[in-house]
Amino acid sequence: MDYTIWLIIGGSSAIAFYMAWSIGSNDVANSMATAVGAKAITFKQAVLIAGILNFIGAVFVGSHVTDTVRKGIVDVSGIRPETLLLGFIASLLAAAIWVTISTWKEMPISTTHSVIGALMGFGIIAGGLSTVKWNTVGAVVSSWILSPLFGCILAFLVFKIIVKLIFAKDEPVKAARIVGPIIIGFTAFIITVSLFLKTPLSIKLGLSETDGIIIAGIISIVVGIIGILLLRMVKNKKNGDYATVEGIFRKLQIITSSYVAFAHGANDVANAIGPVASIIPLAQGLSVGSTVEVPVTLLMLGGIGIAIGCVTWGQRVMKTVGKRITSLTNTRGFSVDFGAATTVLVASKLGMPISTSHTVVGAVIGVGLARGLEAIDLSVIKKIIVSWLLTLPVAAATSIAIFILLQTIV
Repeated sequence: MDYTIWLIIGGSSAIAFYMAWSIGSNDVANSMATAVGAKAITFKQAVLIAGILNFIGAVFVGSHVTDTVRKGIVDVSGIRPETLLLGFIASLLAAAIWVTISTWKEMPISTTHSVIGALMGFGIIAGGLSTVKWNTVGAVVSSWILSPLFGCILAFLVFKIIVKLIFAKDEPVKAARIVGPIIIGFTAFIITVSLFLKTPLSIKLGLSETDGIIIAGIISIVVGIIGILLLRMVKNKKNGDYATVEGIFRKLQIITSSYVAFAHGANDVANAIGPVASIIPLAQGLSVGSTVEVPVTLLMLGGIGIAIGCVTWGQRVMKTVGKRITSLTNTRGFSVDFGAATTVLVASKLGMPISTSHTVVGAVIGVGLARGLEAIDLSVIKKIIVSWLLTLPVAAATSIAIFILLQTIV
């Protein structure tokens, strides 16, 4: 292997690390913003937990086989290998730059959409408009509406159910002892199903879809029973003790936030290292198919990058999602996490285009609307929507500019 190939692989790996760092800095808000906003945990605790769980999710559960072109956005069959090589490098760098700018402006965006926009730009310049699979682009655009809408509706309903069944009662703590185990058990079911239903983990364990549902059902019943025993020990200090109920949901919120962080590392590490997994064989003069094996070293590189991103710049977007859209309590934060996790799970199993970032923002808006329109900051929401709308065109334009520059240099 000559020095040029080593230079290409080393350079692309460095860009992948940068992309992973930018993903960690922006997307940590998906999992931990509500927990920090509701004061369930401190910021330092949040970034530490998120960093560790993102790394574990990326390395141990992250997919070892990834799409060469994320979400099938570009038809690369007619593009020369050397052009494809430059295109992947340009796309990765362009996506990372836009995510960094968005994080600097404290705006939560979809890192997946950034990668898709960058690949779209490269596809247009390298193979023309026909190279881009516009039906996939249409699905991405539709997710700008579907993701926040579904997240908003479900979080709104979950919070309203908690209010009706617990807070509206004369003895909220007594009501929580009855309703709590059901909520705890159902939360365990959603988390377990998310881990074991058609995921890399289920494939490694050799579990079928039915096996996953059965395991999730058993775990949810066991956890629900444990919840009954634990909640019996919770004492009602006085009638209307809402603080005690919030304390119960504080623990639940930490669990749901930790799960989302773990799942994020497993799912989004491909955004950072997927293109590099394609660059390595291309640099060696080999061809790549529709999917490519991902070395464990690359998964570790992505996991470390995401973890460092969480710890260093994670607080920027976290402040926007956790504090600036609406004020959060533990029950509201739990409703956001539960609504977002359930939405992403159901949508992914139905094959619907969903963005986790957009879903979480929609869920935060949902719990805010449960208290009335005046409870949410519309100016912050407006800025977030603008950043969403800019993601595809800005990432595409940046990718085109970098691709042309690389072609000129090479």
